[in-house]
Amino acid sequence: MGKWKWILGGLTWVLTGPIGGLIGFFIGSAIDGLSDSSDNGQARPSNRTRHTEKGDFMVVLLTLSAAVMKADNIVKKSELEYVKAFLVQNFGKEKTLKALQLLKPMLNAEIPLDDVCRQIRYNMNNSLKLQLLHYLFGIANADNEIVKEELDVIKRIATGIGISEYDYNSIKSMFIVVGRDSDYEILGITKDATNEEVKKAYKKMAMKHHPDKVAGMGEEVTRKATEKFQAINEAYERIKKERNMV
Repeated sequence: MGKWKWILGGLTWVLTGPIGGLIGFFIGSAIDGLSDSSDNGQARPSNRTRHTEKGDFMVVLLTLSAAVMKADNIVKKSELEYVKAFLVQNFGKEKTLKALQLLKPMLNAEIPLDDVCRQIRYNMNNSLKLQLLHYLFGIANADNEIVKEELDVIKRIATGIGISEYDYNSIKSMFIVVGRDSDYEILGITKDATNEEVKKAYKKMAMKHHPDKVAGMGEEVTRKATEKFQAINEAYERIKKERNMV
């Protein structure tokens, strides 16, 4: 168990349910008896989310990373490098090396994706879910091409963890530009929106993606949130200029 103390010390809700079962399979007796038997391996709906520790976030990152990386049956070097760089920025080199030891068997395992997503849905706050989605698109785009299989898995994850179509399309538009209305897509609206609707959409998106909402989850998570926040502001400024809005 000593080898995994670095991660077990920072875990809360991922020790229960399907994610706990998955990492328990790889780590073995290190987490035996740590799961809450009252959950019976199932995620339960709740009126409030549990607190997410950095260890929880890392395990979720690794699990969903594996699902996206093997979506097209080819794990590319560029994807591994992207994941490694993200982990180093958030958790440091030593923890990253150990995390990659957990990622490797996940890439060869059958991940109960729908069950895993359901557990995340009921235990993680929306701001972290949005950053997860942004990160997953980044993995898929690491080779500068997002293929259909990757997009299908990311969409399945987004739906499973409870991200709205509105938010999904907004983040997707940062990586896949469809047509000439990407600024509107980033704000989650269409070009026929009124000026008042544009303002409301901007405020809503800016609040959702403010970097302060993911403070404490690591430098790279904050940086990605800042990128998204800046993209929202830039899109809004371009729309304002186009419409001569004040």
